Amino acid sequence: MTGASSGLGEGFARTLAEAGATVHAAARRVDRLEALAAEVPGIVPVACDVTDPAARRELVEQASSAGPIDVLVNNAGRPGPPDALAESDEEFTSLLELNLTAGFHLAVGVVDSLPDGHRSSIINVSSVVGLVSTAPIGGAGYAASKAAVIGLTRELAGQWGRRGVRVNALVPGWFDTEMTDGLFTNEKSATWVRRGTMLNRGGATGEVDAPLLFLASDASSYMTGQVLVVDGGWTAR
Repeated sequence: MTGASSGLGEGFARTLAEAGATVHAAARRVDRLEALAAEVPGIVPVACDVTDPAARRELVEQASSAGPIDVLVNNAGRPGPPDALAESDEEFTSLLELNLTAGFHLAVGVVDSLPDGHRSSIINVSSVVGLVSTAPIGGAGYAASKAAVIGLTRELAGQWGRRGVRVNALVPGWFDTEMTDGLFTNEKSATWVRRGTMLNRGGATGEVDAPLLFLASDASSYMTGQVLVVDGGWTAR
């Protein structure tokens, strides 16, 4: 899985490892991965910049060296400037490269490495920002990339279903992580989250981990091409 060094990705890695998986946890900040691996058995830290084609190939080769890959979690990503007028061409393009293109190439690499008939689950992590406008928070490049992740998920599910590969998207709402730094400590933005969420709060630690485990396991064996939203009702209004 990618983007495992902090935030939701760290929780995903813990959850999968605690369920018995060997988790090849990839990120650029390998020191954080090593600390996580020292704490949680079953986690294999892998230094990887997913925007680098060679690094992607090495990640797939390492993860598949002990056998076919059962689960791929495309979680690596970052936000961009909230104001479209302040978002440069380079910034927009780099967001798409990290949040969308890298996950596509990893999915292709994983599926290409699978033996015929091997069942696998690919989970692409999107965002509520890819479903609805969350202005003034969000950003054009980030929203475009996360919406595209959902479209990509459906297309790959259609192409690979007969191969035994399921592809689903997980859509978290507002969680207090490194990526949303300041959102919950600022009273104005924290109130904005509460008022827009039917449960009147942001997500708590661990509340998106069980849905990820559901998509990764045979509990969701008849689900593909779906979008599982875990947002406290934010997008249901």
